[in-house]
Amino acid sequence: MNQSEFTEDEMVYGRNPVLETLQSERDVNKLFVQDGLTDNKLTKVVNEAKKRKVQLSFVPKTKLDHLSDGGNHQGVVLASSPVNYATIDDLFKKAEEKNEAPFFLLLDGIEDPHNLGSILRSADASGVHGVIIPKRRAVGLTSTVAKASAGAIEHVLVARVTNMVQTIDELKDRGLWLFGTDMKGKDYRYWDVSSPVGLVIGNEGKGISRLVKEKVDETLSIPMVGNVQSLNAGVASGLLMYEVYRKRNAL
Repeated sequence: MNQSEFTEDEMVYGRNPVLETLQSERDVNKLFVQDGLTDNKLTKVVNEAKKRKVQLSFVPKTKLDHLSDGGNHQGVVLASSPVNYATIDDLFKKAEEKNEAPFFLLLDGIEDPHNLGSILRSADASGVHGVIIPKRRAVGLTSTVAKASAGAIEHVLVARVTNMVQTIDELKDRGLWLFGTDMKGKDYRYWDVSSPVGLVIGNEGKGISRLVKEKVDETLSIPMVGNVQSLNAGVASGLLMYEVYRKRNAL
């Protein structure tokens, strides 16, 4: 990830606040430390970050001034998620508690925080049990995402994984059928959603990555009659999420 991806996160700065956050259960993304600065308290902060395997970046003071918006950062700024991430087990548990076949949404590289926020709103409204996002090359749960989700971020479980391909293998082993989107796929109106389902939505511009597409059980297409032959990722995912809801909750 490049540093710009953290600018919309909640920034915790100052040595004591950063250390307290690192010692809590809150999810954190990256620790920025002033280059060339060292003392016992700063060493303690860095060691705590290493213990939690938080990514470290040593940067000039001007970078910290920018990240803290001119605040008294004392040589350290922590990029932290506004909310905690769930685990894959949490997602399965939620489906089990509702006595429903699992329905997960896998986002393969969504980069626009407004898209992610919109998708979380649709996921909450359509009964998705959880959303899975990758740790790298994708937007995380930033404050902008939280705002765009209109509160849905507090209700939708989001798991963040290191390797999407390996996660798909795990989900398959646990009984899910994985479906991706592709213009040459099967018309989504014939989609059987009675079994445990994982729906994969790709990047806004590139779509689903090659390795992930090779892992899905089947691809789905959305028939269109207009001149533009693609839909926004948020619109496409919303349509498909509601198809699952419609078929599982027939009138």
